[in-house]
Amino acid sequence: MIKNYFKIAWRNLVKNKALSFINIGGLSVGMAVAMLIGLWIWDELSFNTYHQNYDHIAQVLLNQTQSGNINTEYGIPAGVGAELRKSYGDNFKYVAMSSFPSHHVLAAGENKVSSSGSFMDADAPKLFSLKMIEGSGNFLADPSSILLSESLSKSLFGNAVCIDKMVTLDNGKSFKVTGVYEDPPANTSLYLKKVSFIGPWSYYAVKLLPNWVFNAWGWDCAQLFVQVTDHADMAQVSAKIKNAVYAKANSADRKSRPALLLYPMSKWHLYQYKDGVLVWGKMQYVWLFGMIGIFVLLLACINFMNLSTARSEKRAKEVGIRKAVGSLRGQLIKQFFCESFLIATLSFMLSVLLALAAIPWFNDVSGKQVSILWDKPLFWVAGIGFTIFTGIIAGSYPAFYLSSFKPVKVLKGTFKAGPLAAIPRKVLVVVQFTVSIVLIIATIVVFKQIEFAENRPVGYSKDGLVNIAMMNDDLHKQFSAFRNDLLGSGAVTEVAESTDPVTGDGNNVAGLQWSGKDPGMADDFGIVSVTPEYGKTVGWQFAAGRDFSRQFLTDSNSIVLNEAAVEYMGLKKPVGETVRMNNNNYTVIGVVKNMVMNSPYEPVKQTIFNINKGMGGFLNIKINPNASAHRALRKIEAAFKNYSPSIPFSYKFADQDYAKKFEGEEQIGKLARFFAALAIFISCLGLFGMASFMAEQRVKEIGVRKVLGASVFGLWRLMSKDFVIMVVISLCVAMPVAWWTMYNWLQNYTYRTGLSWWVFAISGFGALVITLLTISYQSIKAAMANPVRSLRSE
Repeated sequence: MIKNYFKIAWRNLVKNKALSFINIGGLSVGMAVAMLIGLWIWDELSFNTYHQNYDHIAQVLLNQTQSGNINTEYGIPAGVGAELRKSYGDNFKYVAMSSFPSHHVLAAGENKVSSSGSFMDADAPKLFSLKMIEGSGNFLADPSSILLSESLSKSLFGNAVCIDKMVTLDNGKSFKVTGVYEDPPANTSLYLKKVSFIGPWSYYAVKLLPNWVFNAWGWDCAQLFVQVTDHADMAQVSAKIKNAVYAKANSADRKSRPALLLYPMSKWHLYQYKDGVLVWGKMQYVWLFGMIGIFVLLLACINFMNLSTARSEKRAKEVGIRKAVGSLRGQLIKQFFCESFLIATLSFMLSVLLALAAIPWFNDVSGKQVSILWDKPLFWVAGIGFTIFTGIIAGSYPAFYLSSFKPVKVLKGTFKAGPLAAIPRKVLVVVQFTVSIVLIIATIVVFKQIEFAENRPVGYSKDGLVNIAMMNDDLHKQFSAFRNDLLGSGAVTEVAESTDPVTGDGNNVAGLQWSGKDPGMADDFGIVSVTPEYGKTVGWQFAAGRDFSRQFLTDSNSIVLNEAAVEYMGLKKPVGETVRMNNNNYTVIGVVKNMVMNSPYEPVKQTIFNINKGMGGFLNIKINPNASAHRALRKIEAAFKNYSPSIPFSYKFADQDYAKKFEGEEQIGKLARFFAALAIFISCLGLFGMASFMAEQRVKEIGVRKVLGASVFGLWRLMSKDFVIMVVISLCVAMPVAWWTMYNWLQNYTYRTGLSWWVFAISGFGALVITLLTISYQSIKAAMANPVRSLRSE
């Protein structure tokens, strides 16, 4: 019997090819979109689960209050690790100090690789449960040991076993390889992906940090990771260690009220600290795309239900005949459900193929490495469960409503579905277009926000500006000769050193004194040390005063402030003011316009620029605008290798580096645009099917009207009116919903665009145009049909 039900269902699908194609196509596209979104969400939620003790690992952060604002810092004083072991050891299984990731040159024989790494405590491999490919035991116990990632090991040694082999770091210290660990997967936190090697903290603490740092409780120079004991409560342990730094700090450092806290690994990727409170970060996008996935599925289901119920009304006579020859109601219910389940099953199978075809493109756009979770029971449960659910929902109307018809009424021709039968379909169409219009508006606002931030004045010239990280002091020692060679080549216009690249400001300074400062104020400034040529190289813009110059010997004790620093300090006439910093007096010689060095969505931080008295760390090179960039880079590389032959030449263009700051939002925008387009496509499929059905239903009415003199335009207007009314209702519902949603989303950005009226106007007009274009084909086709054909049986 079941076989017979499916055979009849298949015949009905083949008989109504157009509606079957719309039904299966629309539902499969909706399922495929939901599948891709589900894979994206799964990847986001499974971040860092690679680590076995994921729920017990945390990073120790430091809250500091400055000018009434709470800033959460990733850097902590170097002595915190020892203090936690000593005073709070019962709460932790592992405590691992770590340096910040930094680039170094590693050499093994003739092979040299520039890579990023950190120096960590011996507990780090166990804390992060690194999966070792080679080596065993306490990998970092020896201050001359080093761990390599699998990819870095292959770059240095190929496929050879490298345990106990030597690696030279920055042409200086040699380390013995004691272990090789598996590269973490792509969905591991950014910090660990940056680390390609791990050196011993004991070496870093003794050789690269001065002794006084371990007693300087106001100097945040390291990172700290911990694993709490198995039965410890993370929040309670965080509360216990809160005052560990405050208790050790001096009176000056206590002004900022330093407070330690634990940042659980489970929150690293999706949450962030704002004003000292853990809030949503990327979690907002998980919810956003989750809702989009549900809505797109809803649109597909609405199409399925609308077309199924619309088509089922044409089968009233079939139901009447079946009942007249003895079919039971239960058998009819089973028949309709079988048809519904067949369509839903075919749609699911097609959706898997569509998702497989789209995954390479999806990964490229989203920056992910997702794949179908064939081995996850959750995937099959969700897929099969949704197929069954859709089949039940879409098949319920024809199954229970049509099977209740009285065969006498149906066969006598007295049965009519009535005007109320169309109301549920109209409501569903309104819901469909409400969702689609909200997605259109949201997509436009996302791109408007990105464009707003991209067009923000950055305060310097990015064009032709090249940043080069210096791995050793070769270039610093010979900076003048190196600079003169480049200037003489005509390839560049200026060269300067700085402690930070122009697209990032990572150093801070506090405890400054200036005229008019509130004695109780806990200050905080960004600081960039530069050579006198820096301003000409980056093209910063002066609001007052002058630039640094080698002609003024006093400039070694001078500083330049940005406008944010002047406002922060409350200086009316900053040029000539004296600022005491690090027990030295500095004279303000100039004020530059704010330079966007960090997030383009946030206010510029108050920043001080002073003359560099040591190695800068970064070279800033301005390519001559009249020279070919390719040829200029070849000349820069030749000079670089001449003065620093042991270091691989590597560079970054400032404009490309700055553009990377928008990658996250641009990926979200592209995905939102893609999903919005599919939502519109699915909605239009449904409209096309509904218009086709209505044209078929009203074919005789159209024939009569045409015989009586109705024009094609008049008939088109008659058939379009109902759909236009439904879209207008959708607009009235969608616009306030979209405004409220996007207004709250924009509040996450300090530097943000506004919600312009034209966004809503374009979205509304576009929805109306798309609707009219979709239904016009069927409407005009019906209006132009020969009325003789539709009325010849009357």
